Amino acid sequence: MTGLLERASLCKLLKLAPLATLVIVAGCHDPVDSAKDPTPSANLIPSPSPSPLPSLVDDGAIRAAWRSVGDRIFFDTDSSIINPEARAITERQVAFAKQHPNITFTIEGHCDERGTREYNLALGERRAEADRTAWVALGIEAARLQAVSYGKERPTAIGHDAAAWAQNRSAVSVIN
Repeated sequence: MTGLLERASLCKLLKLAPLATLVIVAGCHDPVDSAKDPTPSANLIPSPSPSPLPSLVDDGAIRAAWRSVGDRIFFDTDSSIINPEARAITERQVAFAKQHPNITFTIEGHCDERGTREYNLALGERRAEADRTAWVALGIEAARLQAVSYGKERPTAIGHDAAAWAQNRSAVSVIN
């Protein structure tokens, strides 16, 4: 039995040998020939396209600046209407986004723990979309924004009182 397995493995290797040789030869080049050819062989293989976002997105300074702007707005109970205080925060967020045109954002809609899961998912979606619509109205391209609802599934504040509920009724804008 062992002999059959060794033979089968050897046969597979022999079948792959021409392919392996081709791969090895394709990777080789003659330094004399490449000196004559102004187009190096590396240009024949397309390089991966650069990331659409600059490395600044991962920079802690950008994220810290974003936090100083304010990454969330708050809503009244059972509401997706952006009040004047929330509007001022949204305007600051949009100003930041205009200064960093290559950054994209996800706007997350959140709710407090009261109400059914389905109701809160729908309300969270209305909140995220209301904030997204405000961003677009203030000049941010819709393609840079994604809206998602977490309903009551991802609370910011843990608690069963009015203070915790107020913190959880929000739209949070996250740098992607």
